Amino acid sequence: MNLTSLLNALPGAVAQGLIWGIMAIGVYITYKVLDLADLTVDGSMATGGAVCVMLMLNGVNVYLALLCAVLAGMLAGLMTGVFHTAMGIPPILSGILTQLSLYSVNLAIMGFKANQGINVTKYALIVSQRNVREFDLSNPIFTSLIVLALVIAALYWFFGTELGSSLRATGANGAMSRAQGINTNVCKILGLMISNGIVALSSAMLSHYQGFVDVNMGRGAIVIGLAAVIISDVIFGKLFRNFALKLTGVAIGAVIYYIVIQVVLWLGLNTNLLKLLSALIVAVFLAVPYWKSNMKGGRGRA
Repeated sequence: MNLTSLLNALPGAVAQGLIWGIMAIGVYITYKVLDLADLTVDGSMATGGAVCVMLMLNGVNVYLALLCAVLAGMLAGLMTGVFHTAMGIPPILSGILTQLSLYSVNLAIMGFKANQGINVTKYALIVSQRNVREFDLSNPIFTSLIVLALVIAALYWFFGTELGSSLRATGANGAMSRAQGINTNVCKILGLMISNGIVALSSAMLSHYQGFVDVNMGRGAIVIGLAAVIISDVIFGKLFRNFALKLTGVAIGAVIYYIVIQVVLWLGLNTNLLKLLSALIVAVFLAVPYWKSNMKGGRGRA
């Protein structure tokens, strides 16, 4: 095992971690802020990329294509929200229904092809894997950090407004929020739309980074998002109290996740076992708080 090969792979792992960190922030909004288990992200993680890439292939400006990708993700969140609030379907099943629907929708967007490529030499991509070792603004690490900072700043501002506070109250205590006159159904729908809009932005950036969009690129995305959230909770839970810092911690969690994956691959793990490894990482980090509480309880009884 050559340490140089690991060091050469780390910039790519960090860049991917930052891009997926944006997606993880979307998962954080539903999982932690709204207290909803939303599985839509496995579908919307491909939707944003499909919309962005296909629009750019048809001559649309990159920034307009990114905006349309975000709007497409928000529509996916809206669909899940309507299933849950207007039709009374539990949030997990609502997300699964939307996720299944999006597979066909994404195929249709991509001209019924499983994948579509986009070349960095022909199109103005905002991030590209080719530039991961460049020491300038074309480096996807720098660009992803800028986008990440803008997303965190926008969310920090929004959740400080009256409407944003209503979303947080809905997640904290739905019954009390309704008693205070808050329309919790609207808040849930809006939260799901914001979450999946952010996921779609991450999807579009990932498509740019890897140079193609694939209909299956979102499969297992919820596991990566939860891994980032849980890693952040375990490592930074007591350090980061501010909302903006919590969102930053989630992004750092995604970077840590990808570095761990890269190290394990460097140690010789078969790439076909990555999904199993991802599930185990999430399980271990979910178990850490439980183990800690048991250890404290054991010491207390002793």
